[in-house]
Formats: sequence, C-alpha cells, structure tokens
Amino acid sequence: MNSAQSKSQSKSQSQPQLQSSEDMKDLVLEVLEDAKAQEVAVFDLRERNTFADFMVVASGTSTRQNKAMADRLVMKVKQLGLAPPLGVEGQQDGEWVLVDLTDVIVHLMLPQTRAFYNLEKLWDESIRARPAQTL
Repeated sequence: MNSAQSKSQSKSQSQPQLQSSEDMKDLVLEVLEDAKAQEVAVFDLRERNTFADFMVVASGTSTRQNKAMADRLVMKVKQLGLAPPLGVEGQQDGEWVLVDLTDVIVHLMLPQTRAFYNLEKLWDESIRARPAQTL
C-alpha cells in the first residue's frame, strides 16, 4: 500500500461518513438536543418533493440561542469533514435562521416567529392535500 492510499484509508477511518439523509437528520437532532432546542419537529419530505428529504423545525429561547444552534450545526458538519451547508440565512438577526444541509433543511425560530409562520400547519396541509407527483 502506498502512502496516498494509507492516508486516504486512515482519513476515512477517522472521520465517520454519513450514509444517508436519515443519518444527517439524526446528526441535526443530536446537535439540537445538545443545544437545548425546544419543540423540535421533523417532517419526512422524501415522498413529497425533490428539494430535501427532511425538514427540521425547532425553537430557541432567544436570537442568541438560534444563532448558536446554527453555528453548532455548521461546526459539527465541518468537524466531520462533510460538505458545507448550501447556505445559512438569517443569522444576523437570529429570529429565524435557516440552515440548508442539502437533504435536510433546518429552521431555527423564535417561538413567536414560529407561531406566526406556522410551517408545521403549512407542510401538514400540503402533504395531505397534494400527494407527490411521480415522473
């Protein structure tokens, strides 16, 4: 075995790779639990759209907590050597922070913002009203 192969092999052994969008969702839930996120809701979107497999909605008690939870998610993904988020929006204000992890979309919201936009109801009604279209 040459040195490039051994470096590649040791790198893959030292950094766990996520095998599926479910693994990423589980990682997100683990990070949010550690960060004391409140009212965490998970939506399985695999049969409903093509832009993501899961959507996670959680509340923070303050804008600072929302920002910190988003930072923790980004740092954890980076730590594991995974692809960086496609985007992080709303971090400046922290009222509603969106972290796009490709297959998992994470919404971190203040309780009043979450109540106003009511994403849970929107997605619940959309799932019931319109089944996924097959190509």
